[in-house]
Amino acid sequence: MARNELLAKLLLLPISKVYGAVMAIRNRLFDIGLLKETQFDIPIIAVGNLAMGGTGKTPHVEYILEALRDDYHIGVLSRGYKRRTKGFVLATRHTRPEDIGDEPYQIYQKYGDMVTIAVCESRVEGIKKMRAINPELNMILLDDAFQHRYVKPTISIVLSEFNRPLFYDNLLPYGRLREPPSALNRCDIVVVTKCPDEIKPMDFRIFREHLNLFPYQKLYFSTYTYGHLVSAFPEHVTYIPYLDWLTAEDSILILTGVGNPRPFVLHLRKFKARVKVKRYSDHHNFTPSDMEDIVRKFNDMPGKRKFIVTTEKDAVRLSNNPYFPHVLKSNIFYLPISVEFLTQDPSAPSRPDFDNDLRKLIVQNSKSNGIQV
Repeated sequence: MARNELLAKLLLLPISKVYGAVMAIRNRLFDIGLLKETQFDIPIIAVGNLAMGGTGKTPHVEYILEALRDDYHIGVLSRGYKRRTKGFVLATRHTRPEDIGDEPYQIYQKYGDMVTIAVCESRVEGIKKMRAINPELNMILLDDAFQHRYVKPTISIVLSEFNRPLFYDNLLPYGRLREPPSALNRCDIVVVTKCPDEIKPMDFRIFREHLNLFPYQKLYFSTYTYGHLVSAFPEHVTYIPYLDWLTAEDSILILTGVGNPRPFVLHLRKFKARVKVKRYSDHHNFTPSDMEDIVRKFNDMPGKRKFIVTTEKDAVRLSNNPYFPHVLKSNIFYLPISVEFLTQDPSAPSRPDFDNDLRKLIVQNSKSNGIQV
């Protein structure tokens, strides 16, 4: 064991033990009713994770929206991480990313008035206010709410990243886990996200064995599929390049401010263009000095043609940033992603039907909780 790793273990592992004890007491208080869970009379779906950031919550929330929006009037409620406002804020056409956070803003940009989007630190208060504003809502989708136990969900979905399995991780601050793996006992569905294209039958078996879920819990595996490049500033673009057309004489500067950019970077490295990566922290707020640095890096790159490619979440912040250099607006694009579920059985003819399984589980759990659907 390296010296730094040993020091980290000696210093942080005891704190992790204390943190784990506090979380265990908190969860026990909810289990015995001393801390109150509020149950609503409409289905509540909570999407969350055990590890800090980077598991792909927003694309999976969007997938669930697409799967269910024809059957339900859905509201999406988030805390609004790193927003500059407080309390309850409803997304409207006048809303900016700093008002509600980049991820809720991204969802609102896609779905607009078709879905009610709001943020609030208190999920109980947020749900009540959303329903008062829009009485037609008959389902709420909670983003990043697995640890927010003040709302009793109809269905809990926990995401775990393929390349950073939670069963090999440790509690904060020594590791990345907010809760121990045993907390999965509270969820209905586990999705292993960001699976590679070359996933093997043994990989499925390893996750099934280590997660050791109850028979009534469902396990799915998902991957990302990437769309075509989209301009972050469409009014400044005369044409949009295709990645397949790029050659070794072209260059891409990748800008990322997400929890785990590795799958995104690996995808872009599959193409022939030369790649340079500039990574920022998750939900990074780009400053004027960041913009100057980006311009320098872009100008220093060789290449017949040069482009900046970023994630959809980063594009939300960059396209609304008043400091973004005008000279680069025609050169920056984002790469949309969507979720696809994988089959675990190589002999199976098609992928698992997550959509119908989810609908059935909503009806089943709603009836168990006395909720009319």
